[in-house]
Amino acid sequence: MPFSCPSPTDLWLRGVAVNTAAPAEVLLRLLDPAAGEARRILCAERRLPDEVVDAVVAHPDAKVRRALAGNAHVSPAQRGRLVEDLHDLVRAMVAGGPHPRPRRPLPLPDDVIVTLLTAEEVAEPQRLTVDEIVSELLSSWQVSASFRYRMRGHEHPAVRSLAADVWGLLTTEEQQALLTDPHPDVRRAAESHIRAADPAAREAELPDPGLWRWQILNNYALSDALVEAAMADPDSRGCLAGNPYTPAGVVARLARDADPAVRIRVAARADLDPAVWAELVEDPHEQVRTRARVQPLPRTPEQCLAVDHEMDEGAHDCVCTILPPYTEPDPDWYRTCAESGEVVLRLAAATCPTLPADLVARLARDPHEEVRHRLAVRHPLAPPATVLAAFVARPRQRPYLLTQSWLPRTGLSHLLDHEDPEVRALAAADPTLGQAPVALLTDPDERVRRAAAANPLFAGETLEALLHDPATAEGAAANPGLPAPRLHALLDRADLPR
Repeated sequence: MPFSCPSPTDLWLRGVAVNTAAPAEVLLRLLDPAAGEARRILCAERRLPDEVVDAVVAHPDAKVRRALAGNAHVSPAQRGRLVEDLHDLVRAMVAGGPHPRPRRPLPLPDDVIVTLLTAEEVAEPQRLTVDEIVSELLSSWQVSASFRYRMRGHEHPAVRSLAADVWGLLTTEEQQALLTDPHPDVRRAAESHIRAADPAAREAELPDPGLWRWQILNNYALSDALVEAAMADPDSRGCLAGNPYTPAGVVARLARDADPAVRIRVAARADLDPAVWAELVEDPHEQVRTRARVQPLPRTPEQCLAVDHEMDEGAHDCVCTILPPYTEPDPDWYRTCAESGEVVLRLAAATCPTLPADLVARLARDPHEEVRHRLAVRHPLAPPATVLAAFVARPRQRPYLLTQSWLPRTGLSHLLDHEDPEVRALAAADPTLGQAPVALLTDPDERVRRAAAANPLFAGETLEALLHDPATAEGAAANPGLPAPRLHALLDRADLPR
């Protein structure tokens, strides 16, 4: 099938769909089926005025509602308005979270979560069951630890049982209340934590290699016989080295294991005996020594997890989801990390969103480039110059940084001729340039041309000419300098009803 270029009207519609200055009465016209791809872009890829959200929620086409349900640019409360939608795929999109998934997910409102957890099957055939939608919800990172804790006394057992997920946050009395709950599902959820710490709950033999064996070896208390069986297997000793239930005597044996990867896991434990820690600080392997040295005792599991992430060689350009901690960060520990001579600890400090301004300023001057980049990606108080430097140097971080308010959008003239088109596109949109970026209108990269044509420095006859050039038409239609009557006229050309 031969490739065909979009028509001028298609380009205009797509541009208007993302025009940040387009009034609601213009955007509402794009909800007509004749708008084609522009309708999906409008509902799924931008912030929306309240009037448009109202219209989408009430729209008869489930595809339109589903696009809003997965829109990463609107608030969880706006997406949550579709929680009782008649179409199961719309409800599933609310439960599954925005797409693409944001790196820093926001929780759904409490009442939306409760509605999803307590929903009942409808009589009509559906593509997804209620349980499948709940599974989407619980794997979406939209249910916070604080919600789980607050729901420990909720009247509905499906909601109440989630408190067992934050077992370590519960008091002894709160744990006992779940263990003796009148509903069996709640008791089962609570009892799973008791069984995890009970060696007698494990079978006499370890399961065959696979996910379940890995989970048991890493997370469950084992009998002496099962421990010895695992110790005899080179592939299992690394799991035991990180298992919080591994006996202290076995941990000491693993600290002398021939495999340095096993010793590194031991060195990362929060419950190390001081004598074992002192031994690991003198280990012949550099990574083992470093892992032990950077965290003197005493240390907490949360602190160990923070350091482990920075010890991972792949963490420096990590684009994984930024999850909120289950417990409040320890400000004193993070201050110590920020002032440490250990780069690994300063990297950990740079990931703390509550780090105070004086320490943010300190890390922004850090001699280690990666500390500065980590701060730029993680902290809203990072200086603009630090954030911009990270954007230029870290292409994988750009999709996330482009969604953040702390990424500079002005003062970018020095980047207009940068070799990277994504950087040129950012600079091309700068409304404070001394003059309109005319040279970038013929840039070989369409993203740069689109950003340049959308710059409000273009106006009048020049902007009209850009609207009629296929290379710049889409960007020109997104230009916030276009008045509402002109936007309506572009939609009239596509025969969209008013």
